[in-house]
Amino acid sequence: MPKQIPCLWFDTEAEEAARFYTSIWPDSEILGTVRYGPENPEREGQALTVGWRLGDTEYVGLNGGPQHWSFSEAISFQILCADQEEVDHYWDRLTDGGEEAPCGWLEDRFGVSWQVVPVRLLELQADPDPDRRQRAVQAMSTMRRIVIADLERAADPVSA
Repeated sequence: MPKQIPCLWFDTEAEEAARFYTSIWPDSEILGTVRYGPENPEREGQALTVGWRLGDTEYVGLNGGPQHWSFSEAISFQILCADQEEVDHYWDRLTDGGEEAPCGWLEDRFGVSWQVVPVRLLELQADPDPDRRQRAVQAMSTMRRIVIADLERAADPVSA
């Protein structure tokens, strides 16, 4: 199967975005930049495309100029986090200059949507006990940043 690489359209911010994202992920790097040449004198020397890698996933940023569309929540990137420390790391960094949204979603400073998801949430959503599953999902729906301890307390409330 051919490799698939998400391509994100920016006006002029692809290099800035690549630097921002690679500063957040510990195993990441900028892979390369292609610049506009003399055939495009108004943008000569500016980045046309920038490739970067976050963990095992590669991305390309395209500085294609202003368009009538923008990023939307219809496409988002999930970050599966092992623990609360990871949730907090990605949440804090990606919301810097961005916006928090419900249920672990956020929009970063470039308008790209991310879901910061603790693996524990997925485990609780798949719990065989429908009441436990429902309590965890209901608790998640009241949160912005997902707090694992709060999910677990909701799933297993202490009897009065």
